[in-house]
Amino acid sequence: MRNLLTTAFFAFAFILLFVPRANGQGCVAIRHFSSCSTNNFNSQFLSKGDWLLGMNYRYFRSFRHFRGTVEEPDRVANGTEVVNHSHSWDFNITLGINERWFANLTLPFVINTRSSLYEHGRSERHLTTSRGLADVRAGVGYWLFKPETHPYANLALGLGVKLPTGDFAANDIFYNVGPDGEPQVRPVDQSIQPGDGGFGIALDAQFFQKLSEGFFIYGSGFYLLNPKGVNGTRTFRETLSPILINEAVMAVPDQYGLRAGLSYSLGMSHLGASLGARYEAVPVKDILGSNEGFRRPGSVFSAEPGINYMKGNLSLNLSVPVAIMRKRPQSVTDLETEKATGQPRNGDAAFADYLINVGLTYRINKGPAMNLNVKEFNQN
Repeated sequence: MRNLLTTAFFAFAFILLFVPRANGQGCVAIRHFSSCSTNNFNSQFLSKGDWLLGMNYRYFRSFRHFRGTVEEPDRVANGTEVVNHSHSWDFNITLGINERWFANLTLPFVINTRSSLYEHGRSERHLTTSRGLADVRAGVGYWLFKPETHPYANLALGLGVKLPTGDFAANDIFYNVGPDGEPQVRPVDQSIQPGDGGFGIALDAQFFQKLSEGFFIYGSGFYLLNPKGVNGTRTFRETLSPILINEAVMAVPDQYGLRAGLSYSLGMSHLGASLGARYEAVPVKDILGSNEGFRRPGSVFSAEPGINYMKGNLSLNLSVPVAIMRKRPQSVTDLETEKATGQPRNGDAAFADYLINVGLTYRINKGPAMNLNVKEFNQN
């Protein structure tokens, strides 16, 4: 299929065309959301009635502070850095509707912790925690080309919804913040809230193409539109400084992610390796809705090595994206404050050095076996 790479390019260009000038969430590379695609290409084709069950675990520790693309190493040196630990589990169920249409459901769960000084009177470091169900996602996808005739090169487009099932006002104890320095129960920081409080629309795409025996090129991406402006959860940032009154309530931001690379199958050993690039971001402005409230826009560009093992209906994969570039641009509220005060303003954010992603999938065949024709690829 000579034209698939061109088709894939225009599909991704269509997604990027609507991405505002960016850019991923500070204190967390990107909120608990991910594309459901894997690098086990042919295993993604499902006949009518087939099921694909999966679990993906993701972990990172963010602690390096950035303003723009400039790191502030003094935060770590003097012990004032904010440290987030994020654990998330996505449980995925995919059903083959027919050989080209499929439906999926993702149930995400999280455990997050946040250690800081500034949220606890600046004199003592304390920990806040959140956990539980995050925002559930459901959607459908469609392979643009028949799997029977295009087993080694294909492109799928998807459309889904994100439901506000996660707690977006989770709270914990904050110390030294009351009128007389007593503890108070307050909402935890936006970066560790399980949910964002908004209904979202998710657009995604995934493609792959065989280059030679054992070698594939792959790519996937998604854009999550969150039309809701703010969710009503108080940040208490205005208590840190009166100029932050425009950041007193949490925003419900868009987010997006892109990844692409090369994959190689190691013969008959059931092992494979991949090397690619990953870009994750929370934009400064949303495509739909207002841009009011507090958000930490930012982006992370990473190199992503990975390995996978596949035997029978079971597959296991591990990838460790390593950050190459991190950026925390000026937010809308930063620009508003800068204009009102006449003083430069660019909030900071803490980012991770790397992520750990572990995925496990198991296929249950219920429908008739798909007759994949390899002749089509060999002719193109």
